[in-house]
Amino acid sequence: MATSLLSLETNHDDMVHDVAFDFYGKRLASCSSDRVIKVFEIISNEEQPQYKHLADLKGHGGPVWEISWAHPKFGSLIASCSYDRKVFVWKEISPNQWNVIYQYAGHDLSVNSIAWAPHELGLVLAAASSDGSVSIHTFRENTGQWEVKKIQAHQIGANAISWAPVLAPSSLIHSSPSGPVKRIVTGGCDNLVKIWRANEADEWVLEHSLEQHNDWVRDVAWAPSLGLPSNTIASCSQDQTVIIWTQDEQNGAWTPKPLPKFSEVVWRVSWSITGNILCVSGGSDKVSIWKESLDGNWALTESIDQTPAVH
Repeated sequence: MATSLLSLETNHDDMVHDVAFDFYGKRLASCSSDRVIKVFEIISNEEQPQYKHLADLKGHGGPVWEISWAHPKFGSLIASCSYDRKVFVWKEISPNQWNVIYQYAGHDLSVNSIAWAPHELGLVLAAASSDGSVSIHTFRENTGQWEVKKIQAHQIGANAISWAPVLAPSSLIHSSPSGPVKRIVTGGCDNLVKIWRANEADEWVLEHSLEQHNDWVRDVAWAPSLGLPSNTIASCSQDQTVIIWTQDEQNGAWTPKPLPKFSEVVWRVSWSITGNILCVSGGSDKVSIWKESLDGNWALTESIDQTPAVH
């Protein structure tokens, strides 16, 4: 598989923790321990993609761990979370001019991960914190206000969060009478992967607690299902493992399938939009790409081990 790499000099003054493309892949945001979020335009070029710095977003009082673009139907919005225990939502009010339109300071410790819900569920943001809780932020159009609910998700701390696809498994084959699915997966310092569902009263209840890792779970990612017959989640851990979890029935058990053990801590996992290719990043600046074969096994298709392309 051919890979095209863009080396991007962010000019951050400290370590870069996260980068994220917008919905169209035309803009990229980065965040760093220097407390700054930077926005770039990616310019398509047949020979070599180019980039242009557009804006610096300053407001956090500590390292910024993660950033996430909202769906464009809600405008140009970026959510960010930080060691300063805060969640920000930034809005582009005019070209390359960004303001904080929402700020939440209800967590007691660092906020480590954020994720926007599928746009079909409305403007909804989830955040996971070292205080062990997860906060769900829902914008109510009728009041113009944000409503917050908290889940005490993990005993020690919550490191990662991801939303389930809005389509229930097998919805392309069988119609779903229950409507859109509202579920999240979290990973924590208690070595657990937990799956939560919002019930009819919009209260979050624990569905499954998955035990397989023997050290902190660093990241979780729910694969896009596109209405296919099963749910799939990837989790990675301080224990140098990545586990692919599958659920073949709506309320059935989750089956773990570990990838071959890695030689270093695994920090992040990310799915392709089709849900059958997984990107894994770990220590020593190593990135590996895995693909599911027709027999259900996962094979390494590419390994990238070189100087970081974003710095």
